[in-house]
Amino acid sequence: MGDLYQALADPTRRRVLDELTERDGQSLFELCGRLAMRHGITSSRQAISQHLSVLEDAGLVSSRRSGRTKLHHLHTEPLRAILERWPVDTKD
Repeated sequence: MGDLYQALADPTRRRVLDELTERDGQSLFELCGRLAMRHGITSSRQAISQHLSVLEDAGLVSSRRSGRTKLHHLHTEPLRAILERWPVDTKD
């Protein structure tokens, strides 16, 4: 679970997850464009690729090839482990 917290600790990685939440199955090129246009994040493709690797290691993102393009998909299952560990009390 430590990898999960490390992955979520970085604001750029959280933005990547936000973008995949809004539109799943994006290429690296698409993600970089959306991050630049919507959030002003002008990191290199290599830097974003490294962020995606950390997210994959944490189980939050997977990728698959479609021809010559690698598409990235969001997985929220690891986040459920956090909610199960510390359930949210909605009575407050």
